[in-house]
Amino acid sequence: MKLGRPARRASLVVHVVASAAWLGLTLGLLALGVTAATAASPVAVAAAVRCMKLFADWLLLPLALLTLVSGLVLALGTPWGLARYRWVYTKFWLTLGTTVATFFALRPGVNAAAAAAAAGRPLPDAGDVLFGPVVSLSAYVFMTVLSLLKPWGLTRRGRRPRERPSAAPPPGGS
Repeated sequence: MKLGRPARRASLVVHVVASAAWLGLTLGLLALGVTAATAASPVAVAAAVRCMKLFADWLLLPLALLTLVSGLVLALGTPWGLARYRWVYTKFWLTLGTTVATFFALRPGVNAAAAAAAAGRPLPDAGDVLFGPVVSLSAYVFMTVLSLLKPWGLTRRGRRPRERPSAAPPPGGS
């Protein structure tokens, strides 16, 4: 199934906006994480992790899922395909991996930090508020580079010759 031009353009806009928002949100989380990990004031630490929790609870997962779904629509609805080009295939797996990591690693770390700050305790581990955003940011920047440069060429599946219906009957046939 191939997308028509209007659907392809709309899907591309949704994908780019969702991806850019996910990247920007991650930058914001990193700034808040650095503040939480380095601030001397318990009030500043609590405010930073409360903001991180708000963003993690309401924005992270919807943006991650929207990026993943819109990328799949584009991959499956355009000649790029999901497994024809290495850069598309790599982006898919990285997006899936970062989406899963957001749900199972980043959000629980932020929630633990927010619970500690709300109880007036120090952060259990400053790495909980820094590691996730640093890894996510690295992955998103790498995926952005892949989208722009489109390196590595075709996969083995993409190199397979495609069977095309022939207009002429086979030689020697009736």
